[in-house]
Parts: sequence; structure tokens; C-alpha cells
Amino acid sequence: MKHQNLTEALGFFQAWLKSPMRVAAIAPSGRALARLITSEISQDTGPVIELGPGSGSFTRALIACGVKQEDLALIEFGSEFAAALHFRYPKARTLWMDATRLRTVDLFDGRRAGAVVSGLPLLSMPPRKIIAILAGAFRKMRVDGAFYQFTYGPNCPVPRRLLDRLGLEAERIGGTLANIPPAAVYRLRRRG
Repeated sequence: MKHQNLTEALGFFQAWLKSPMRVAAIAPSGRALARLITSEISQDTGPVIELGPGSGSFTRALIACGVKQEDLALIEFGSEFAAALHFRYPKARTLWMDATRLRTVDLFDGRRAGAVVSGLPLLSMPPRKIIAILAGAFRKMRVDGAFYQFTYGPNCPVPRRLLDRLGLEAERIGGTLANIPPAAVYRLRRRG
């Protein structure tokens, strides 16, 4: 393991020890999951919002897909992660805030995002918080935009009743055993 990866993993683990419900994983997402959650994104997607980027596993994958730093908005609640992301990706817009407040900020000078990539632990959140996050995210996206969410659970982390309430549909786009723990990715879109 490279020194930077070891440092990231240690920092991630320490953040988990401080706040296990907020971080919700003992290690950063692996490369296989990062490739899967970004597999439908390219430089043509336009601006991308990343919720809960943590140590930047998905951020690196987004940049590898051709998304420019200038077209990234990194929304991170953990101050230790937000500071490191700001340092590592100086051209991205890094905001230290709760993702439930997403609707209150202008991220790309009025341009709408083409996608949202979420590393948030939705399974450990109450329904009203999930609704606030999804409503804010879809308000910031183009009509054809997609919200990508991973989960360690066997089903979509957004309950059917919440999808129905928000007029969304979810589709599982794949899973990977090469992550600790194994994970699946869902794409959420507006219906019709």
C-alpha cells in the first residue's frame, strides 16, 4: 500500500472512531467501487456534485473519467475531510456543510449538474434527512441528471415510499465484491 493510501486509510479509520454513524465505514471506498459508481460519467456529463467525498476515492475516479476539477462541487460534513479535499483539489468547489442544505447554495454559477455521486450513509439516516438530501440534489441537476448512490445493503438504500413521494425511480447498475465490505450502486432518476 502506498504511503498516501495508508495515510488516507488511517485518517478515515480515525474519523470513523470519532463518529461511526456519520462516517459509517471503517475504510475508504475501494477502486472497484469508485470505478463502478462513476462508470456512467464522462467529461460530457457536465458539472458533478459529490456528496460525502470523505478521503476522495470517488473524486479521483471522477477526474479519471474526464470531469474537470472546476466542474466538481465536493460537499463534505467532516471538517478533517473537507480541509484535505480543499488542499488536494484546489480548483474544485469544496464546501464544509451538511448535504441537507444543498438547496441553499449556488454551486456552478447557475449551471445545473449532470450527476450527483453520493458516498453518504443513507441507511443510517432518518427519512426526512434523506428527503432533504434528494430534493436538494435533484433541484441542482438537469432534468436528465442522475443520482448515484452506493450501499452495503441488499436493496436500494432509498425506501420505495420515499422514491414514490419524490417522483423518482431507482435501478441497480452493478455490484462489487472487491470492496470492504462488498457494495452495490444504484442510479436514481426522475420518473417519466
